[in-house]
Amino acid sequence: MSRRFKEILAKNDLCRVFQCGRIGTPPVIDLYGLAGGFDGFWYDQEHCGLTYKEMEVAALAARANGFDCMVRLAPTGYSIVTQSYEAGFGGVMAARIESLAQAEQVVDWAKFAPRGSRGMNTSGRDAHYTHIPQLEFAEKANREHFVAIQIEMLGALNDADAIAAIDGVDLLFVGPADLSQSLGVQGERNHPKVWEGMEAVAKACKKHGKHWGVVPVDPAYAQRCYDLGCRMITFGNDIFAMKAGITAVKGNYSKLFA
Repeated sequence: MSRRFKEILAKNDLCRVFQCGRIGTPPVIDLYGLAGGFDGFWYDQEHCGLTYKEMEVAALAARANGFDCMVRLAPTGYSIVTQSYEAGFGGVMAARIESLAQAEQVVDWAKFAPRGSRGMNTSGRDAHYTHIPQLEFAEKANREHFVAIQIEMLGALNDADAIAAIDGVDLLFVGPADLSQSLGVQGERNHPKVWEGMEAVAKACKKHGKHWGVVPVDPAYAQRCYDLGCRMITFGNDIFAMKAGITAVKGNYSKLFA
């Protein structure tokens, strides 16, 4: 039986997700569903520039496979946040956050009054296309919709404790690749500075009763993050899976590729 990200994390269970976007069509999402073991995925609108219709289809494929899902987006404006929910995604993850104030702005966009200033529209999928009355919808959305803030910029890292304390933030998500860049150790995702940053995020989340996530480099990296309290781990993406498949095929037929 499927569970939402919030339910999984509330029990301190490991939330196993994948990322897709560049080739995140329904068959790709179905393949992950058929593989078993995954709880959902995040759709990369930030890097892939996905349309509203593409997001609707991906959210539909998620529901068909019992997945929860969220959209990673650049926090450039209010509309992409509400469109993500209305397309049928259960959450949003804001990338490139620079400060506490910017993180608070994302939460304001994501929540209805009295917590935020999201515009009311019950014609989207999250209100079951007007089948949920307005007041019930507002309360349900504020309670159930997921909000994640990426910690990959120095400003966000410095404000991690305060960001974790925000009412309405459910998860801090560390991007080791960008964090290494921000810390001046480009590409060195195992650098002590990167681990110090992740330990600071882990400490902030533990202090405020929140969770954190990561894209690990390898199994040992994932285990170390898990031991630090990380409970949302991204096990690759559609491009990595395609690359691994091609590599495996070439390996199986290595004599014919010589």
